[in-house]
Amino acid sequence: MKKILSALFLFLSMVMFNHAFAIGENAGDVPQAQSAQSLLVDQQVSDQTQVWKTVNYGPLNVSMKGAKVFGQQVFTGGFAGVRADGLNSSYKIVPGDQVVVRVWGSFEMDRVLPVDAQGNIFIPSIGPVFVQGVMQSQLNQKVTAAIKTIYTDGASVYTQLQGVQPVSVFVTGFVNKPGRYAGTPTDSVIYFLNQAQGINADTGSYRDISVMRKGEKVASFDLYQFLVAGALPQLQLQEGDTIVVAQRGAVVSVVDASQKPMLYELNAAQEAGAELFNYVVLGAGVSHVLMQGFNQAGPVSEYLSLEDFKARMIQNGDQIVFAQDQRAQTILVQVEGSYLGKSHFILPKNAKLRELLANIAVDDELTATESVSIRRKSVAEQQKASLDSSLKRLEQTYLTATSSTAEEASIRVKEAELIMGFVRRAAEVKPNGRLVVAGNDGVANIRLQDGDVITLPTKSESVLVSGQVLVPTSLVYQQGWTLQDYINKTGGFTEQADEDKIVLIRQSGEVLADSSAVVKPGDEILVLPKVPTKNIQLATSVSQILYQIAIAAKVAFDL
Repeated sequence: MKKILSALFLFLSMVMFNHAFAIGENAGDVPQAQSAQSLLVDQQVSDQTQVWKTVNYGPLNVSMKGAKVFGQQVFTGGFAGVRADGLNSSYKIVPGDQVVVRVWGSFEMDRVLPVDAQGNIFIPSIGPVFVQGVMQSQLNQKVTAAIKTIYTDGASVYTQLQGVQPVSVFVTGFVNKPGRYAGTPTDSVIYFLNQAQGINADTGSYRDISVMRKGEKVASFDLYQFLVAGALPQLQLQEGDTIVVAQRGAVVSVVDASQKPMLYELNAAQEAGAELFNYVVLGAGVSHVLMQGFNQAGPVSEYLSLEDFKARMIQNGDQIVFAQDQRAQTILVQVEGSYLGKSHFILPKNAKLRELLANIAVDDELTATESVSIRRKSVAEQQKASLDSSLKRLEQTYLTATSSTAEEASIRVKEAELIMGFVRRAAEVKPNGRLVVAGNDGVANIRLQDGDVITLPTKSESVLVSGQVLVPTSLVYQQGWTLQDYINKTGGFTEQADEDKIVLIRQSGEVLADSSAVVKPGDEILVLPKVPTKNIQLATSVSQILYQIAIAAKVAFDL
């Protein structure tokens, strides 16, 4: 079977590379007619199984665990300890308040007068003046009119509310700490609810809050309107008023594009889905709604467009997931290295590499067009997953093995220290996601993906030698020199070098583990280290991982 697949791949490669690669010619617009067929070489990235699951593709598995109730954030401390003094222009005077009255001119007086139980202040020479229910902004006008009934000319009047009578208000219902709390008549309902440590998030309503006075409802509050529009009815509380939080009504759970669940209380048993948009902030690109709930027949699920959902009735227990379910028709590709012109291209989603390269202008004397490569995010993720899998197998194989003798146990302890240190450092390696597309037969015309970075390297006249050599350095390319010649010029191998483990990396990203390979300008020679163990199986496993790291990150990892 392997021979058949190899022959098939060879045949496709010959067909694919039968055209010469041209770059920098006919630079201009990318052709609009694109082929949707993906070449086999695009699947040679990894032997692992591809998992097709992205933000826009795959099952919508959402957990409602830890979901908070919208409105709960009101009682996180912003209203704690904030108390009004009652001295605002709309405050209505009640018995017990203190009024400062100053008169000068034909009649002089400077007194603090209490408001008595009948709602009057008593002004000497004038008599009682009824002020109960008068707003503070109208108090001066009221007192002035009374004084001028006696002193018609030459009397100037100034009044000021010196202090207001405190009130005690009961807070009950579905709150965390029902009780009687002190405040001023102009303190907000939220202030008193905060005194009671807020509404019970599991049982209380944020939308049905009432103020009762002598057995009658005098005001209703919906905290959702306060949260989104700042609307809070102005009510002057009185001694003995009761704030009642009703039991929570119908609730739906909502998950937006951020995948963070939130519970929203409805204002009725059923509401149109459009009502949710008053409170839910949708992410960019949301196009559909997955809706799960119950009806008389049992559990139901629906998948609706955003517009259809607005007219759909929602009810208690419904789970609503907003999804980004639109397919982009274009991709963004970046170019790096030696090129002329712009670095980013918006292309049709089925654009091919050669068609893009034909529209990138380069300087033929500077750009190594035969060594083009691609950095691809999905390749980097696969390389990382493969490396992590190898490291995990290494740990499971050698750290869980048993020892039959004390001497063997001592050896395994030393090996375990080596393995743990190696695994810890190797896990931090970040693969570059390099996809090799250039070979002896030209450049593969593979389909590009969103986020690809096309690398056009600069022509080089040097060879980099690194890893386990005495003096890692770059050397001028010499025609006919072998790998060993370059290594000798760096002082030769270190004591830790594995002379049989030499990797040659081309500018195109191609990796050769062949000591007889021909060195080319721009190549990098990596000398890998010995594995300091006599355990042949362990040495083989670590060496394989060292090769993986060298290929994925162009690093001669030290032990």
